[in-house]
Amino acid sequence: MLSYQYVARNPVTGERVKAKVEAQSEQDAVKLIRGQGLMPIDIKVEGSTLGVFTDHVKKVRAKDRVLFARQLSTLINAGLPLVQSLRQVSEQTTSKPLKVIIDDLVSQVEGGVSFTVALSKYPAVFNQVFISLVSAGESSGTLDSALERIAIQQEKDADVVKKVRGAMVYPLVVVVVMLAVVTFMLVKVLPQVQTLYVSFPGATLPLPTRIMLDISHFVIKYWWLVVILLAIFGFGGWRYSKTESGIRAFDLLKLRMPPFAGLMKKVYMARFARTGSTLVSAGVPLLQMLNITAKAVSNTLIADSIKKASEKVKGGKALSDSLNGDPNFLPLVPSMIHIGEQSGAMEKMMSKTAEYYEKDVDDAIKNIQSLLEPIMMVLLGIVALFIIAAVLLPIYNLAGSGAINQGGV
Repeated sequence: MLSYQYVARNPVTGERVKAKVEAQSEQDAVKLIRGQGLMPIDIKVEGSTLGVFTDHVKKVRAKDRVLFARQLSTLINAGLPLVQSLRQVSEQTTSKPLKVIIDDLVSQVEGGVSFTVALSKYPAVFNQVFISLVSAGESSGTLDSALERIAIQQEKDADVVKKVRGAMVYPLVVVVVMLAVVTFMLVKVLPQVQTLYVSFPGATLPLPTRIMLDISHFVIKYWWLVVILLAIFGFGGWRYSKTESGIRAFDLLKLRMPPFAGLMKKVYMARFARTGSTLVSAGVPLLQMLNITAKAVSNTLIADSIKKASEKVKGGKALSDSLNGDPNFLPLVPSMIHIGEQSGAMEKMMSKTAEYYEKDVDDAIKNIQSLLEPIMMVLLGIVALFIIAAVLLPIYNLAGSGAINQGGV
């Protein structure tokens, strides 16, 4: 038996409780605390400290990681030992990097290392949510259920990301096509129009044509400079996006740039609620859940809000009250969490919140696509009109002035 120190909150009176409990595992301790009608906020083995997590880049594809969790869950649920299940998954996976990792996991587990510790060796592949849920499942003897939760949570998250990226493909393709057409007109068509005009003495080029020709001359003569400048701006932007200030700037842009601002906030709300629900249902204490979720949302501004809420929770406030009024959180989130706190079913309320926002993301994407299509068509029309004017106005001017006929005589 282990001795756990815990901090909990009475959902009825709001009273903050600090005490100790004897249990076989952290999950058993959480059950005992909840059995007393309390909401666990923080729990740790007596004399220990909470682990400190670090950010890492995922190197294995999300779908391979989800498939790994789902296959392993199925095999363990069928009664196969963990090592044998891992070997089976290793044989079935088509991802070479993941296969190498699984084979190493087999060696570690056979050597007496816990599955959680073995996974922790690969933080670039298995994030904090993954490791925390496996730890909870391993401690409580429900590893198959924990892995199933992981697969569902990560599938939902990947599905939302896929839909958002899909919504951005259309405008990106239109912009690329537009740039390609403009470049072709500048390099090939407009110089021929100028050659035509030069053959007629006294001919005056219209303003749109002169502007386009000036740009055309610059691009043709200094194309190498254009390429260098584009490379510098592209590389500089990429490097800036990796800095702390750059990450914050781009995260702020995601929350402020129309028409994607509302969509991205809903994505983050769904991610927060889905991750939080999964962790709470696995018995992860509230403060640890907030610590993990702050990194899982993948937005520094939302993460700051979660950390501020976590500090307030440490001070004895309810999570719903800590999030209420925060500009980075939509009002429904603290409202649903408040209902969950009062009813003792916070994980269910957070799950319902995630489902609501995941559906709302679908509707928002459809609305954005219906809005972007006419906007992009109008933009294309304006560019096409300017190019046509630059090419055809000189010809109309020549025909109107009789220069073509005179030149023909």
